[in-house]
Amino acid sequence: CKDLAKAVAKQCVVFNCSDGLDYKAMGKFFKGLAQAGAWACFDEFNRIELEVLSVIAQQIQTIQQAINMHLERFLFEGTELQLNPTCTMFITMNPGYAGRQELPDNLKVLFRTVAMMVPDYALIGEIMLYSCGFIDA
Repeated sequence: CKDLAKAVAKQCVVFNCSDGLDYKAMGKFFKGLAQAGAWACFDEFNRIELEVLSVIAQQIQTIQQAINMHLERFLFEGTELQLNPTCTMFITMNPGYAGRQELPDNLKVLFRTVAMMVPDYALIGEIMLYSCGFIDA
């Protein structure tokens, strides 16, 4: 997400999540994002406590609904905010580790899943050599 943001000249804030994070801190973060139009990448998002994740889902849904309704101003946790609709959020997760939470369903529906894997560097190198004219890579 950082490289994509850089390519399109958008500010991207990377935030490393922990189990000590609460919904109030995330609410302040979201208020800034919504007004600035910045992007945020929340790394290790599933380390946040399950109860806090449910509240965060409501916060994210409020912002996404305001964007979808093309609102210029919207009410977020009792505060009226100027909305910059270019704001967006990305999350990364490492499932299966100790201390990781399964995302609640109301949060899962707000994001698209993209699976990542380690690239096959040998195959990439072979294709690059072929593309440069080498016959036997």
